[in-house]
Amino acid sequence: MQISSSSTKNIRLNEHEGESLPPGLNPQAVFDTPPSSRGSAPKTPETFAEQNVVKQSKDCGSHGFRIPTESKIANAIPRKLNCIDLFCGCGGLSKGFLDAGYNVLVGVDNNQPALNTFELNNKGGIALNADLSKQETFDKIKELAGKNTIDVIIAGPPCQGFSVTGPRNFDDSRNKLYLAVIEIVRQYKPKGFVIENVPGMAMLYDGQIKDEILKRFRTLGYNIECKILCAADYGVPQTRKRLVFMGIRSDIGHPHFPEPLLNPENYVTCREAIDDLPSLVDDIGQEESSYSQSPRTEYQKKMRGNCEVLYNHVGTRHTKLVVDTISLVPEGGNYKDLPKGWGESRKFHEAWTRYDGNKPSKTIDTGHRNHFHYQWNRVPTIREDARLQSFPDDFIFTGTKTQQNRQVGNAVPPLLGYALGKELFTIIKGAAK
Repeated sequence: MQISSSSTKNIRLNEHEGESLPPGLNPQAVFDTPPSSRGSAPKTPETFAEQNVVKQSKDCGSHGFRIPTESKIANAIPRKLNCIDLFCGCGGLSKGFLDAGYNVLVGVDNNQPALNTFELNNKGGIALNADLSKQETFDKIKELAGKNTIDVIIAGPPCQGFSVTGPRNFDDSRNKLYLAVIEIVRQYKPKGFVIENVPGMAMLYDGQIKDEILKRFRTLGYNIECKILCAADYGVPQTRKRLVFMGIRSDIGHPHFPEPLLNPENYVTCREAIDDLPSLVDDIGQEESSYSQSPRTEYQKKMRGNCEVLYNHVGTRHTKLVVDTISLVPEGGNYKDLPKGWGESRKFHEAWTRYDGNKPSKTIDTGHRNHFHYQWNRVPTIREDARLQSFPDDFIFTGTKTQQNRQVGNAVPPLLGYALGKELFTIIKGAAK
């Protein structure tokens, strides 16, 4: 599906291509999070406070959260918090923050296909294709935000440069995109921020890179902590781990991370997440199709919402050799389970991995060539992997299939983003009382 994005703002492409619950709730509460709206977002704090509407999706019916009025949030923040998303990709982290009650005013990235998806699913948010190492981009963000205060910054910057330059060369030009996040926090002085990255960054150069990041933000006047979080703990049917930095301006308070809602004993499994979707055994499917059965689990019900159109559920035409090879891998197995002489072209850790239907999936990647459905002899569809990332069914991915795969694999699971957004809001709201 190709979606035009004539309204997407373009400044300058850079060379980077980037890779989404409140404590005290019981595990079932993870399925009771309010789905995000897809209607046009208002542009001023006054409108945020005055409206109390459920937004409508063209194909998915009444599907959104209600915006609280001033009277309902007395003694708290007098308006919804505004945020900008740096290195936003398709908008997984934004999706979580939208569902947590934020306004995502601007999403910045240099990957246009991902920005098209971001803009389609974040009505009212502006997708900006820009170079975050340039001051002109910061100025453009401020211009697009208008009179709205930028309360929160969320970001997922790359860290490729650090593995080359080491901690002593933190200011090396190859780290310019990570440095851009520090600089934008310095200029805008938001109430708080959330930065996510790969867990390996925590131990890079024996933790010196992580420590340097903490030091620089503390110098700017922020209380900041970091922690490796597992998405499965927050209702995502995937054991994806991310290193998360949370910073709170020192005059507001201190950061703390959301408590896990689930544990390995009750994680959402692959089967519970996707077994209601058509098998595609006899038909490869199409970008817009129909469900073949009713949702079976609470997670499936939550992902469907009121959606009646099944998007992005298209299979892959494998060669007979690939299908025959997949068929020899048992559920939960990999290349080590293949008979001698089979699958010789792929012999690395993730090769020929078939998901275990009774466990969460492994980390969704951007290539989708090495992971296979726990039951069917094929790679998962975009929609199946989106479900495993906790994207609801009314979140539509655009572009070519390769571009869609990259968007899904690079995204922060929305339910993880939701948990972080609610926790951050609680901290900021508490300071306003």
